[in-house]
Amino acid sequence: MSKAELLTRTKAFALRILKLVDHLPRTTSGRAIGNQVVRSGTSVGTNYRAACRSRSRAEFAAKLGLVAEAADEAVYWLEVIRDGNLFPSNKLTELLKEVDELTAIFTAGRRSSSRSQTSNLKHQK
Repeated sequence: MSKAELLTRTKAFALRILKLVDHLPRTTSGRAIGNQVVRSGTSVGTNYRAACRSRSRAEFAAKLGLVAEAADEAVYWLEVIRDGNLFPSNKLTELLKEVDELTAIFTAGRRSSSRSQTSNLKHQK
């Protein structure tokens, strides 16, 4: 998947999260969980944009780690929303699938970048 496609996909994910939060109950728990899922869900895209501007492979790998962490945290909060019956679970299915895929993509990218960095260091010695 290209950088442009991932930038588009992570922004679309953030926009979907914002729409979801607008439909959560206006209760104390709904607002608290909504704030958390907005923070983590929008961080996926912002941290990926920052990773794309990295100055080195090591910095890129580290920032991809942040992207993967934000995506995994978004999974958690979406599961809390689903399991707490704060939103119809059938409407969360596609969003959970998307964030699971994003988590896998960025986790694999981080691992690959870290291996490349380690390999480069071994060849320099």
